[in-house]
Amino acid sequence: MRDFYTITELTREFDISTRTLRFYEDEGLIKPVRRGRTRLFRPSDRHLLKQILRGKRLGFSISEIREIVAMYREPPGEVGQLKAIMKRIEERRAELRQKRRDIEESLSELDSAEEACLGRLAEIGVGT
Repeated sequence: MRDFYTITELTREFDISTRTLRFYEDEGLIKPVRRGRTRLFRPSDRHLLKQILRGKRLGFSISEIREIVAMYREPPGEVGQLKAIMKRIEERRAELRQKRRDIEESLSELDSAEEACLGRLAEIGVGT
């Protein structure tokens, strides 16, 4: 296991910009070691970055991710963190299911509107 990773190594590994990495640092989610102007990231920072990016892919906000990260560092610890993540996952799942229902309803309405247009065009003798 390595002691440190550079900003370049992490941006390449995770396919993110240096600006993104600095943003997470500014938000207090990761705290690299500084040697002069150089940032050196510990394996724990790399792991956190991996978790942050997973949270973003799942649709969590930065504040939600910050809350989950804070739980890991302090009580209630990992158990509390895992329970919070499970709760957020279920909330996100419910949001996405609702969006899917909304999309299906919109598609159905579009199909109905299209059928009505085609029917009316047929009535007035215009082919499509």
